Amino acid sequence: MRRLKQLRTYEVALDKAGLGPVAGVDEAGRGACFGPVTIAACVLPPRPLKDLEGLTDSKRLTPRRREELFEAICSVALAFSVVHVPAAEIDRRGIQAANLGGARRAVAKLKLAPGYVLVDAFTTPGLTCPQLPIIGGDYTARCIAAASVLAKVSRDRLVVEMAETYPGYGVEKHKGYGTAAHMAAVRRHGASREHRYSYANVRLAHEQYLRS
Repeated sequence: MRRLKQLRTYEVALDKAGLGPVAGVDEAGRGACFGPVTIAACVLPPRPLKDLEGLTDSKRLTPRRREELFEAICSVALAFSVVHVPAAEIDRRGIQAANLGGARRAVAKLKLAPGYVLVDAFTTPGLTCPQLPIIGGDYTARCIAAASVLAKVSRDRLVVEMAETYPGYGVEKHKGYGTAAHMAAVRRHGASREHRYSYANVRLAHEQYLRS
């Protein structure tokens, strides 16, 4: 396939083969130990989009640029959806099952039914249309990159709101990831209802709090 601008190669090839519209799916917060894992799905027009210049994996973008691209994606997308899977469900089902279940729900919530789904890294059982898992898809396929931005910004905004309910952990700064400061706060205050108790670092820090 000829490489196209704006990471559109997969989308355009599938669309020309009559397999569109093409949705991209990605998540944010899988490695965090507080708050939800957030999964987004996004369908973009296959043409070049000026407002999405520079779109790539959300982790490679500055917070300001992510916010700008988030608004642009919401404006130009043919359809998009965001699903938050809470910590309690992650503890109950495990992160992989929770993540895949969230991906299925995100695709099902799209107002435009996709003909094909591109997912970052993992095959998602249970989708009703063909799919292709792409290693490093968030910097290879534009629709996956868009989903990564939607998921990251949506989750970051939610975690900042949650910081007001659960002060003292600094989640507004580290967004729930297991930093040294975060784990020190769990040892000092104990884990909250929004922590993932199935994660070893949370469990250990909370046990240390209970013994103190």
